[in-house]
Amino acid sequence: MRIVCIAAARVPSRTANSIQVMKVAQAMAELGHEVDLMLPGPTPNVSWEDLGRRYGLRRRFSVRWLTAHPWARRYDFAVRAVWAARSLPVDLVYAWSVPAAALTARLGVPTLLEVHAPPRGWGRRWFASFLRAPGARRVAPITHALEGILRREYAGWERGPGGPVLPMAVDLEPYANLPSPAQARAQLGLREGITAGYTGHLYPGRGTDLMFELAGRHPELQFLWVGGEEPAVAQWRKRQMDTAGISNLQIVGFVDQERLPAYQAASDILLMPYERRVGVSSGGDTAAFASPMKMLEYLAAGRAILASDLPPIREILHEKIARLVPPEDVSAWSHALRELGEGALQRETLGSAARVEAARHTWRERAHRALEGLP
Repeated sequence: MRIVCIAAARVPSRTANSIQVMKVAQAMAELGHEVDLMLPGPTPNVSWEDLGRRYGLRRRFSVRWLTAHPWARRYDFAVRAVWAARSLPVDLVYAWSVPAAALTARLGVPTLLEVHAPPRGWGRRWFASFLRAPGARRVAPITHALEGILRREYAGWERGPGGPVLPMAVDLEPYANLPSPAQARAQLGLREGITAGYTGHLYPGRGTDLMFELAGRHPELQFLWVGGEEPAVAQWRKRQMDTAGISNLQIVGFVDQERLPAYQAASDILLMPYERRVGVSSGGDTAAFASPMKMLEYLAAGRAILASDLPPIREILHEKIARLVPPEDVSAWSHALRELGEGALQRETLGSAARVEAARHTWRERAHRALEGLP
Protein backbone atom coordinates (compact mmCIF):
# COMPACT_ATOMS: atom_id res chain seq x y z
CA MET A 1 0.00 0.00 0.00
CA ARG A 2 0.92 3.66 -0.29
CA ILE A 3 0.64 4.81 3.33
CA VAL A 4 0.78 8.43 4.44
CA CYS A 5 1.70 8.79 8.10
CA ILE A 6 0.73 12.05 9.83
CA ALA A 7 2.25 12.76 13.23
CA ALA A 8 2.48 15.94 15.30
CA ALA A 9 5.71 14.76 16.99
CA ARG A 10 8.80 16.94 16.73
CA VAL A 11 11.52 15.13 14.77
CA PRO A 12 14.35 14.99 15.51
CA SER A 13 13.93 15.12 19.28
CA ARG A 14 14.48 12.94 22.33
CA THR A 15 10.81 12.35 23.10
CA ALA A 16 9.39 8.85 23.19
CA ASN A 17 6.67 9.97 20.76
CA SER A 18 9.21 10.87 18.10
CA ILE A 19 11.03 7.54 18.53
CA GLN A 20 7.78 5.62 18.30
CA VAL A 21 6.65 7.42 15.15
CA MET A 22 9.94 6.67 13.38
CA LYS A 23 9.87 3.02 14.45
CA VAL A 24 6.29 2.55 13.22
CA ALA A 25 7.09 4.13 9.85
CA GLN A 26 10.17 1.95 9.48
CA ALA A 27 8.22 -1.21 10.35
CA MET A 28 5.61 -0.51 7.67
CA ALA A 29 8.37 0.11 5.13
CA GLU A 30 9.99 -3.18 6.12
CA LEU A 31 6.68 -4.92 5.41
CA GLY A 32 6.95 -3.66 1.83
CA HIS A 33 4.64 -0.64 1.98
CA GLU A 34 5.53 2.73 0.46
CA VAL A 35 5.60 5.15 3.39
CA ASP A 36 5.40 8.95 3.37
CA LEU A 37 5.82 10.44 6.85
CA MET A 38 4.59 14.02 7.33
CA LEU A 39 5.78 16.02 10.32
CA PRO A 40 5.43 19.60 11.60
CA GLY A 41 8.23 21.91 10.46
CA PRO A 42 10.29 23.90 10.00
CA THR A 43 12.49 21.46 8.10
CA PRO A 44 15.54 20.69 10.23
CA ASN A 45 19.09 20.61 8.96
CA VAL A 46 19.39 16.85 9.31
CA SER A 47 20.37 14.07 6.90
CA TRP A 48 18.88 10.61 6.66
CA GLU A 49 22.13 9.26 8.11
CA ASP A 50 21.66 11.52 11.13
CA LEU A 51 18.10 10.30 11.59
CA GLY A 52 19.19 6.70 11.22
CA ARG A 53 21.86 7.06 13.88
CA ARG A 54 19.61 8.94 16.30
CA TYR A 55 16.65 6.57 15.96
CA GLY A 56 18.40 3.31 15.08
CA LEU A 57 16.80 3.10 11.62
CA ARG A 58 17.81 0.65 8.91
CA ARG A 59 15.13 1.06 6.24
CA ARG A 60 14.61 4.33 4.35
CA PHE A 61 11.23 5.96 3.90
CA SER A 62 10.08 9.40 2.82
CA VAL A 63 10.06 12.12 5.50
CA ARG A 64 8.52 15.51 4.80
CA TRP A 65 8.28 18.50 7.15
CA LEU A 66 5.34 20.88 6.66
CA THR A 67 4.95 24.40 7.98
CA ALA A 68 3.48 24.65 11.48
CA HIS A 69 3.12 27.92 13.39
CA PRO A 70 3.25 27.72 17.22
CA TRP A 71 0.26 30.05 17.57
CA ALA A 72 -1.87 27.68 15.47
CA ARG A 73 -1.25 24.75 17.87
CA ARG A 74 -0.42 22.58 14.81
CA TYR A 75 -3.92 22.77 13.39
CA ASP A 76 -2.35 24.46 10.38
CA PHE A 77 -0.01 21.48 10.08
CA ALA A 78 -2.97 19.08 10.17
CA VAL A 79 -4.67 20.93 7.31
CA ARG A 80 -1.47 21.04 5.25
CA ALA A 81 -0.82 17.34 5.88
CA VAL A 82 -4.34 16.40 4.79
CA TRP A 83 -3.98 18.53 1.66
CA ALA A 84 -0.62 16.90 0.87
CA ALA A 85 -2.04 13.41 1.45
CA ARG A 86 -4.95 14.12 -0.90
CA SER A 87 -2.47 15.05 -3.64
CA LEU A 88 -0.95 11.54 -3.53
CA PRO A 89 -2.38 8.22 -4.71
CA VAL A 90 -2.80 7.21 -1.07
CA ASP A 91 -4.30 3.87 0.01
CA LEU A 92 -4.29 4.57 3.75
CA VAL A 93 -3.61 7.42 6.15
CA TYR A 94 -2.01 6.29 9.42
CA ALA A 95 -2.39 9.20 11.83
CA TRP A 96 -1.43 10.12 15.37
CA SER A 97 -2.91 13.60 14.89
CA VAL A 98 -6.61 13.51 15.81
CA PRO A 99 -7.58 16.59 13.70
CA ALA A 100 -5.73 15.24 10.65
CA ALA A 101 -7.37 11.83 11.05
CA ALA A 102 -10.82 13.39 11.37
CA LEU A 103 -10.30 15.49 8.23
CA THR A 104 -8.98 12.69 6.02
CA ALA A 105 -11.70 10.33 7.24
CA ARG A 106 -14.39 12.95 6.60
CA LEU A 107 -13.04 13.22 3.05
CA GLY A 108 -13.49 9.48 2.64
CA VAL A 109 -9.80 8.57 2.74
CA PRO A 110 -9.27 5.26 4.56
CA THR A 111 -7.74 6.28 7.90
CA LEU A 112 -6.33 4.54 10.96
CA LEU A 113 -5.94 6.64 14.12
CA GLU A 114 -3.44 5.53 16.75
CA VAL A 115 -4.34 6.91 20.19
CA HIS A 116 -1.90 7.35 23.09
CA ALA A 117 -4.11 9.31 25.50
CA PRO A 118 -7.76 10.30 25.93
CA PRO A 119 -8.49 13.36 23.74
CA ARG A 120 -8.97 16.57 25.68
CA GLY A 121 -10.40 20.01 24.86
CA TRP A 122 -11.18 20.45 21.17
CA GLY A 123 -9.62 17.05 20.60
CA ARG A 124 -12.78 15.45 21.96
CA ARG A 125 -14.86 16.95 19.14
CA TRP A 126 -12.29 15.93 16.52
CA PHE A 127 -12.24 12.38 17.90
CA ALA A 128 -16.03 12.10 17.93
CA SER A 129 -16.06 13.40 14.36
CA PHE A 130 -13.55 10.73 13.34
CA LEU A 131 -15.70 7.96 14.85
CA ARG A 132 -18.61 9.02 12.60
CA ALA A 133 -16.56 9.67 9.44
CA PRO A 134 -16.98 7.50 6.33
CA GLY A 135 -13.24 6.96 5.94
CA ALA A 136 -12.61 5.86 9.55
CA ARG A 137 -11.24 2.34 9.44
CA ARG A 138 -9.66 1.75 12.82
CA VAL A 139 -8.95 3.31 16.20
CA ALA A 140 -5.86 1.73 17.77
CA PRO A 141 -5.31 2.58 21.47
CA ILE A 142 -1.99 1.56 23.00
CA THR A 143 -3.42 -0.24 26.06
CA HIS A 144 -6.61 -2.01 27.06
CA ALA A 145 -6.84 0.50 29.91
CA LEU A 146 -6.98 3.34 27.39
CA GLU A 147 -9.51 1.45 25.28
CA GLY A 148 -11.71 1.19 28.37
CA ILE A 149 -11.50 4.94 28.96
CA LEU A 150 -12.48 5.65 25.35
CA ARG A 151 -15.41 3.24 25.54
CA ARG A 152 -16.73 4.99 28.64
CA GLU A 153 -16.26 8.52 27.31
CA TYR A 154 -17.63 8.14 23.76
CA ALA A 155 -21.14 6.93 23.17
CA GLY A 156 -20.34 6.34 19.51
CA TRP A 157 -17.46 3.96 20.22
CA GLU A 158 -19.44 0.75 19.71
CA ARG A 159 -20.74 2.00 16.36
CA GLY A 160 -17.32 3.31 15.38
CA PRO A 161 -14.49 1.67 13.48
CA GLY A 162 -12.95 -0.30 16.37
CA GLY A 163 -9.50 -1.77 16.04
CA PRO A 164 -6.68 -3.66 17.76
CA VAL A 165 -4.92 -2.58 20.93
CA LEU A 166 -1.33 -1.79 19.94
CA PRO A 167 1.12 -1.59 22.86
CA MET A 168 4.64 -0.34 22.29
CA ALA A 169 7.15 -2.67 20.66
CA VAL A 170 10.87 -3.20 20.09
CA ASP A 171 13.43 -3.90 17.36
CA LEU A 172 15.10 -7.19 18.22
CA GLU A 173 18.07 -6.78 15.86
CA PRO A 174 20.01 -4.31 18.08
CA TYR A 175 19.54 -6.70 21.02
CA ALA A 176 20.96 -9.78 19.30
CA ASN A 177 24.18 -11.21 20.74
CA LEU A 178 24.47 -8.71 23.58
CA PRO A 179 27.51 -9.13 25.82
CA SER A 180 27.20 -10.19 29.44
CA PRO A 181 26.65 -7.39 31.95
CA ALA A 182 30.32 -7.49 33.03
CA GLN A 183 31.53 -7.46 29.41
CA ALA A 184 29.20 -4.57 28.53
CA ARG A 185 30.42 -2.55 31.52
CA ALA A 186 34.03 -3.12 30.49
CA GLN A 187 33.32 -2.07 26.90
CA LEU A 188 31.57 1.13 28.03
CA GLY A 189 34.11 2.00 30.71
CA LEU A 190 31.57 1.66 33.53
CA ARG A 191 32.29 0.58 37.08
CA GLU A 192 32.28 -3.12 37.79
CA GLY A 193 29.78 -4.68 40.17
CA ILE A 194 26.17 -5.86 40.18
CA THR A 195 24.35 -2.96 38.51
CA ALA A 196 20.77 -1.72 38.67
CA GLY A 197 20.10 0.39 35.59
CA TYR A 198 17.45 2.80 34.39
CA THR A 199 17.10 4.22 30.89
CA GLY A 200 14.70 6.99 29.94
CA HIS A 201 13.69 10.51 30.80
CA LEU A 202 13.84 11.99 34.28
CA TYR A 203 10.37 13.55 34.20
CA PRO A 204 8.24 13.68 37.36
CA GLY A 205 6.66 10.34 38.15
CA ARG A 206 9.48 8.20 36.74
CA GLY A 207 10.67 7.19 40.20
CA THR A 208 13.97 9.07 40.26
CA ASP A 209 13.62 10.03 43.93
CA LEU A 210 13.00 6.39 44.80
CA MET A 211 16.01 5.23 42.79
CA PHE A 212 18.20 7.86 44.41
CA GLU A 213 17.16 6.63 47.85
CA LEU A 214 17.78 3.03 46.80
CA ALA A 215 21.32 3.97 45.82
CA GLY A 216 21.87 5.25 49.36
CA ARG A 217 20.38 2.11 50.91
CA HIS A 218 22.37 -0.31 48.75
CA PRO A 219 26.06 0.65 48.62
CA GLU A 220 26.81 -2.95 47.60
CA LEU A 221 25.20 -2.25 44.19
CA GLN A 222 26.09 0.09 41.34
CA PHE A 223 23.31 2.29 39.91
CA LEU A 224 23.28 3.51 36.31
CA TRP A 225 20.99 6.19 34.87
CA VAL A 226 20.99 6.73 31.10
CA GLY A 227 18.88 9.46 29.50
CA GLY A 228 17.22 12.72 30.41
CA GLU A 229 17.46 16.30 29.23
CA GLU A 230 20.52 18.30 30.26
CA PRO A 231 18.82 20.48 32.95
CA ALA A 232 17.47 17.40 34.71
CA VAL A 233 20.77 15.54 34.38
CA ALA A 234 22.67 18.53 35.79
CA GLN A 235 20.20 18.83 38.69
CA TRP A 236 20.63 15.19 39.69
CA ARG A 237 24.40 15.30 39.34
CA LYS A 238 24.45 18.30 41.68
CA ARG A 239 22.18 16.52 44.14
CA GLN A 240 24.50 13.53 44.04
CA MET A 241 27.53 15.74 44.77
CA ASP A 242 25.68 17.37 47.68
CA THR A 243 24.58 14.06 49.21
CA ALA A 244 27.06 12.08 51.26
CA GLY A 245 27.28 8.35 50.59
CA ILE A 246 25.93 8.32 46.99
CA SER A 247 29.13 7.40 45.21
CA ASN A 248 27.64 4.28 43.58
CA LEU A 249 25.48 6.19 41.04
CA GLN A 250 26.62 6.94 37.49
CA ILE A 251 24.45 9.43 35.58
CA VAL A 252 25.34 9.14 31.89
CA GLY A 253 22.74 11.42 30.29
CA PHE A 254 21.31 11.08 26.80
CA VAL A 255 22.67 8.52 24.31
CA ASP A 256 21.52 7.83 20.74
CA GLN A 257 18.97 5.06 20.24
CA GLU A 258 21.50 2.85 18.48
CA ARG A 259 23.78 2.89 21.58
CA LEU A 260 21.02 2.29 24.11
CA PRO A 261 21.03 -1.55 24.04
CA ALA A 262 24.69 -1.62 25.11
CA TYR A 263 23.89 0.41 28.24
CA GLN A 264 20.86 -1.72 29.03
CA ALA A 265 23.05 -4.81 28.61
CA ALA A 266 25.46 -3.37 31.19
CA SER A 267 22.78 -3.76 33.88
CA ASP A 268 22.07 -6.96 35.80
CA ILE A 269 18.73 -5.50 36.89
CA LEU A 270 16.64 -2.98 34.95
CA LEU A 271 14.44 -0.61 36.94
CA MET A 272 11.06 0.79 35.97
CA PRO A 273 9.78 2.54 39.12
CA TYR A 274 6.81 4.44 37.69
CA GLU A 275 4.78 6.32 40.26
CA ARG A 276 1.00 6.55 40.52
CA ARG A 277 1.21 9.81 38.57
CA VAL A 278 3.56 9.92 35.59
CA GLY A 279 4.50 13.09 33.72
CA VAL A 280 5.40 13.28 30.03
CA SER A 281 7.04 15.89 27.79
CA SER A 282 3.67 17.34 26.78
CA GLY A 283 2.41 17.54 30.35
CA GLY A 284 -0.41 15.56 31.93
CA ASP A 285 -0.49 12.22 33.73
CA THR A 286 -0.23 8.92 31.85
CA ALA A 287 0.00 6.39 34.68
CA ALA A 288 -3.50 5.02 34.07
CA PHE A 289 -3.01 4.11 30.42
CA ALA A 290 0.66 4.35 29.33
CA SER A 291 2.58 1.66 27.44
CA PRO A 292 6.24 2.50 28.10
CA MET A 293 8.66 1.77 25.27
CA LYS A 294 11.43 1.02 27.77
CA MET A 295 9.39 -1.94 29.04
CA LEU A 296 9.79 -3.72 25.70
CA GLU A 297 13.44 -2.68 25.39
CA TYR A 298 14.08 -4.12 28.85
CA LEU A 299 12.48 -7.41 27.79
CA ALA A 300 14.64 -7.57 24.67
CA ALA A 301 17.80 -6.89 26.71
CA GLY A 302 17.18 -10.15 28.57
CA ARG A 303 17.81 -8.78 32.05
CA ALA A 304 15.85 -9.12 35.28
CA ILE A 305 13.20 -6.38 35.44
CA LEU A 306 12.02 -4.72 38.63
CA ALA A 307 8.90 -2.68 37.86
CA SER A 308 5.99 -0.90 39.50
CA ASP A 309 2.83 -2.95 39.78
CA LEU A 310 0.40 -0.76 37.80
CA PRO A 311 -2.56 -2.01 35.69
CA PRO A 312 -1.22 -0.93 32.26
CA ILE A 313 2.20 -2.40 33.11
CA ARG A 314 0.53 -5.73 33.90
CA GLU A 315 -0.88 -5.84 30.38
CA ILE A 316 2.63 -6.92 29.33
CA LEU A 317 4.60 -7.86 32.46
CA HIS A 318 3.78 -10.65 34.91
CA GLU A 319 5.57 -12.56 37.66
CA LYS A 320 7.23 -15.07 35.33
CA ILE A 321 9.12 -12.38 33.44
CA ALA A 322 9.56 -9.59 36.03
CA ARG A 323 9.37 -8.66 39.69
CA LEU A 324 6.42 -6.36 40.27
CA VAL A 325 6.28 -4.27 43.44
CA PRO A 326 3.96 -1.52 44.72
CA PRO A 327 4.82 1.90 43.29
CA GLU A 328 6.45 4.44 45.64
CA ASP A 329 6.97 1.83 48.38
CA VAL A 330 10.69 2.25 49.10
CA SER A 331 10.84 -0.63 51.57
CA ALA A 332 9.25 -3.06 49.11
CA TRP A 333 11.58 -1.90 46.35
CA SER A 334 14.60 -2.20 48.63
CA HIS A 335 13.65 -5.75 49.64
CA ALA A 336 13.05 -6.86 46.03
CA LEU A 337 16.26 -5.22 44.85
CA ARG A 338 18.30 -6.93 47.56
CA GLU A 339 16.86 -10.32 46.61
CA LEU A 340 17.63 -9.80 42.94
CA GLY A 341 21.09 -8.46 43.69
CA GLU A 342 21.91 -11.60 45.71
CA GLY A 343 20.06 -14.04 43.45
CA ALA A 344 22.04 -14.74 40.29
CA LEU A 345 19.81 -17.68 39.36
CA GLN A 346 16.65 -15.61 39.76
CA ARG A 347 18.12 -12.87 37.57
CA GLU A 348 19.05 -15.39 34.90
CA THR A 349 15.62 -17.07 34.97
CA LEU A 350 13.73 -13.77 34.68
CA GLY A 351 16.08 -12.47 31.97
CA SER A 352 15.71 -15.58 29.81
CA ALA A 353 11.91 -15.48 30.10
CA ALA A 354 11.92 -11.75 29.29
CA ARG A 355 13.88 -12.31 26.08
CA VAL A 356 11.36 -14.95 24.93
CA GLU A 357 8.46 -12.58 25.65
CA ALA A 358 10.12 -9.76 23.69
CA ALA A 359 9.90 -11.81 20.48
CA ARG A 360 6.09 -11.39 20.63
CA HIS A 361 6.32 -7.60 20.58
CA THR A 362 8.33 -6.47 17.56
CA TRP A 363 7.55 -3.31 15.59
CA ARG A 364 7.04 -5.40 12.44
CA GLU A 365 4.54 -7.70 14.15
CA ARG A 366 2.79 -4.63 15.56
CA ALA A 367 2.56 -3.03 12.12
CA HIS A 368 1.23 -6.27 10.64
CA ARG A 369 -1.54 -6.39 13.25
CA ALA A 370 -2.39 -2.74 12.72
CA LEU A 371 -2.70 -3.05 8.94
CA GLU A 372 -4.11 -6.55 8.55
CA GLY A 373 -7.19 -6.46 6.34
CA LEU A 374 -6.87 -2.75 5.43
CA PRO A 375 -7.84 -0.57 3.69
